[in-house]
Amino acid sequence: MSSAAVAEHSHADSREFVGQPLGKVGIWWFLASEIMVFGGLLGSYILTRLANGGWEHERAHVNTKLAILNTIVLVTSSLTVVEAHAAAESNNRERARQFLLFTVLLGCMFLCVKGYEYSHEIMNGLTPASGPFWSFYYTMTGLHGFHVLIGIVANFILWLALASRWDKLKHRIEYVGLYWHFVDVVWIFLFPLLYLA
Repeated sequence: MSSAAVAEHSHADSREFVGQPLGKVGIWWFLASEIMVFGGLLGSYILTRLANGGWEHERAHVNTKLAILNTIVLVTSSLTVVEAHAAAESNNRERARQFLLFTVLLGCMFLCVKGYEYSHEIMNGLTPASGPFWSFYYTMTGLHGFHVLIGIVANFILWLALASRWDKLKHRIEYVGLYWHFVDVVWIFLFPLLYLA
């Protein structure tokens, strides 16, 4: 980390661990624990699917077109959070807040599409009780959706706070960005396993 970056971070958070701000280290530790949660779920899903013949019939009922749309939305939101961080690095408050708001809106769009998808499946009698595939499907996508919601809330709160506390909080765009990228990466694993495999 450069001396300028250290000085900037020390202004907002004077406590550091191995040369990194504690907030950033905390986010990485949190993400490591979340990797264990999703890793366990994905591993269980794969092993159970292999033991039950692949679930081709069940997978035929998921809406791949909506999942592709949601993948595009979430990947685009990764770009907007990168742009927000780049704007913060350039000390451009308005641009950073604009891209944070875009990220929030894309996250909301993702959840709306997923909600529509859920409603369609439930109306067709496909619930978590319909079988192992659907139990895994709702658990994994529901947990992922909950993480998207947390990211939306975090980005929105930061968007509000940056209007008046820019110098103190702008470094936190990187923190919410790390979390948002994690959410995107999880979906990149869920999408092919649930919709394409």
